[in-house]
Amino acid sequence: MTTVRLPLFPLNTVLFPGLVLPLNVFEERYRAMMRALLKTPEDEPRRFAVVAIRDGHEVAESAPGMPDPTARIERGPAAGFGTDPAKAFHSVGCVADAATIRERADGTFEVLATGTTRVRLLSVDASGPYLVAELRELAEEPGDEAGALAEGVLRSFRQYQKRLAGARERSLSTAAELPDEPSVVSYLVAAAMMLDIPTKQRLLQAPDVSFRLRDELKLLRRETAILRSLPSLPAAELTRGPTSLN
Repeated sequence: MTTVRLPLFPLNTVLFPGLVLPLNVFEERYRAMMRALLKTPEDEPRRFAVVAIRDGHEVAESAPGMPDPTARIERGPAAGFGTDPAKAFHSVGCVADAATIRERADGTFEVLATGTTRVRLLSVDASGPYLVAELRELAEEPGDEAGALAEGVLRSFRQYQKRLAGARERSLSTAAELPDEPSVVSYLVAAAMMLDIPTKQRLLQAPDVSFRLRDELKLLRRETAILRSLPSLPAAELTRGPTSLN
């Protein structure tokens, strides 16, 4: 598998291939990253890697707080992630391609990126103005019976959506709006379900598409059963989440 070296953007979320990631970038380390990406030639992708944080803080503290008001504030590219940043992150992440990087008058950035390829984190370099990672691209293996599993996941997902939407059909995606390619289905459902970060991370790093789809079938059946006993909840949007504040 190919090894690549890319800027690293740790987040309190899991990015999946094909899914949209909006970012509000205000920390200096990530602003420096965006300034560097803007120097990329127009005919080349502006790529960076996103990993979910296992232990640490997405945004470094900017002032002393509780319980110690005199605590020294960490600064630098690894602030908030300890002495060995690689240990603070999950080992599998996703490459993001920034379609839009817009600098505001105050020097912050509005970014819109899309997940492309899964990668395994090999090492982290904190010697520059922002984190840079050595990464190995992960193959997307279909596994056994991926097509049939995808059909089952889509059926279960529609039931799950109905429960989230309070059975208001007008708020649901139609069949025409849902994909049928197994790997796309697996990532779309993983991103859209109301799951905690460790569970989403487990789905991201599944060994193949069929394994991920089987896991999702179990999760969908469990979550749908739970929702039957709960009040109506707003439906999750399928292709993007709230803007990450960084």
